[in-house]
Amino acid sequence: MAEKENKITLTALVMMIFTTVFGFANSTVAFYLMGYASILFYLLAAVLFFIPFALMMAEYGAAVKSDDGSGMYQWLQVSVNAKFAFVGTFMWFASYIIWLVSTSAKVWIPFTTTFFGSDQTQKFALFGLNATQVIGILSCLWMILVTVVSIKGVKGIVRVTSLGGIAVTSLNAILLVVSGIILALNHGQLAQPFVHALHSPNPDYQAPVGLMSFAVFAIFAYGGLEVLGGMVDKTKNPEKTFPRGIMISAVIITLGYALGILCWGFSTNWDAVLSDPTTNMGNISYVMMKNLGYVLGQSLGLTTATSTTIGLWFARYTGLGMFLAYSGAFFTLTYSPLKTLILGTPKSLWPKKFTKLNKNGMPSYAMIVQCTVVIVIILLASFVTSDASAFYNILTLMANVSMTLPYLFLLYAFPKFKQNKAIHKPFEVYKSQTWTTIISWVVFVVVLGANIFTLIQPILEHGKIQSTIWMLVGPVVFGLLGWIWYEVRTRQTVKQ
Repeated sequence: MAEKENKITLTALVMMIFTTVFGFANSTVAFYLMGYASILFYLLAAVLFFIPFALMMAEYGAAVKSDDGSGMYQWLQVSVNAKFAFVGTFMWFASYIIWLVSTSAKVWIPFTTTFFGSDQTQKFALFGLNATQVIGILSCLWMILVTVVSIKGVKGIVRVTSLGGIAVTSLNAILLVVSGIILALNHGQLAQPFVHALHSPNPDYQAPVGLMSFAVFAIFAYGGLEVLGGMVDKTKNPEKTFPRGIMISAVIITLGYALGILCWGFSTNWDAVLSDPTTNMGNISYVMMKNLGYVLGQSLGLTTATSTTIGLWFARYTGLGMFLAYSGAFFTLTYSPLKTLILGTPKSLWPKKFTKLNKNGMPSYAMIVQCTVVIVIILLASFVTSDASAFYNILTLMANVSMTLPYLFLLYAFPKFKQNKAIHKPFEVYKSQTWTTIISWVVFVVVLGANIFTLIQPILEHGKIQSTIWMLVGPVVFGLLGWIWYEVRTRQTVKQ
C-alpha cells in the first residue's frame, strides 16, 4: 500500500519533466538568433524530437534497469553490442567534457554581471594577454577549484547553489509579468515588429542554411531526456500515465518557450538592442534582462537614469541566479557523468586507479585526469581565438553539437532493441515494428540534419572553416578515442 502511495502521479511527472527540460536561457538565445521564427522551430522540435524520443527513453528505462547512471551503456549493449555501447557512452560522456569547457568560460559572464550590471569579460586584457586568453586562464583555475572541492565531497556548496535554480525559475515569472505591464503601458505596441513566420532579424540566420542550422538549438532546448528512462517504474499506472505526461509536458514546455520568445519581442528591438558586436550567445540573457528593466522604467515614465538603474539591477539579479545555477550544475557534472561512465561500463575496461573511489565516494584519480583534459582543451580554444564574442559563440555551438550527437546512437539502436524478443518490455508505446523503424529513422535524420547544417553554416556563409573544425573535433576525437580505448582494453583483458 505504501509503495502505491509513493508512486509518481501525472501532475508530479509533468513537473519533473518540465524542470528537467525547460531552460530560461533557451528563449533568449532563440530570440537572439531567430526572433519570432524560433517559435515554429521549437514547435517542430517538440513534435519531431521531444515526444518520440522521450517515449523511446521511457521504453529503454523500463526494460533495462541500471543502478549506475542513466543506463545508456546497458541500453545500447543489449540492443547492438558492447563496442557500440562503449563508444556511444564515451561520446555521451565527452559531451559533458565539452560542456565543462564551455561553461567554465561562460561562468565569468554572470559573475561580472552580478557586480557591474553588465558583461565585463571582454575587457579582461591583462599582462599582455588578450581578453580571451585571460578568460581561458580563469576558466582553468575555476576547473581546478571545482575538481578539488568535489573530490573532497563538499556537499554544502551544491545545496547553496540550489538557490540559483530558484532564482532562474523566478526569471520566467519576472519576464511574463514585466512584459505584460510593458505591453499594456505601450498600448499593445511591440518593440520588435512581426514580419512573417520564417523571418529572422539576425543576418546570420536569414539564408536557408542558417535557418536549418538553428534546428540544433531547438533540439538542444529539449535536452536531458535520457534521464527520464529511470522514472517509468516509479510512475503510477505507467502505460497510461507516462505517454500522457510526455504529451502534456511537450505542450506546456513548447507553450512556455513560445510565450517567452513572444514576450521578448514586447521589450527588445533586435536592431537597437542586439546588433552590437559585443552581444553573443554567452551574455545574451543578461543583455536582454537589462533591457527589460530599462524599458519597464521608460514605459512607466521614469527618467533615463532611473530606468538605467532598474536595468542594472535586473541584470545583476539574473547574473547572481545564473552564476549560482551554473556553479551547482558544475559541481554535479564534474563527477556525475564520469561516475556513470566508469561504474556503468565493465570494470575490465578501466585501469584500477580509475574505478577506485575515495572515502567520499568520488573517483578522485579519474577526476584529476578529467580536469587535465578540460584544461588542455580550454587553453587550446582560448589561445587560438582572439575575439571574445566569437570565442563564446564557438563554445556554445561546440556544446550543442556534442550534446545532441550521442542521441544518434540511442535512435539507431531503438529498432534493434524492439526486435530483441529476449528483452522483457513491461512498458511499450511503440507496438508496430514498422512504425518503430520509420519514427526512429525520421528522428535520426532530424537530429543528424540539424547537426550537419550547424557544421556547414560557418563555411558556406562566412568561409569560417575554423568554427566548423572546433565543433567537429570534439565528437570525432572522443569517438575515435572511445573506439581505440575499447579495442586496447579488450585485447589486454583477453591476454590476461
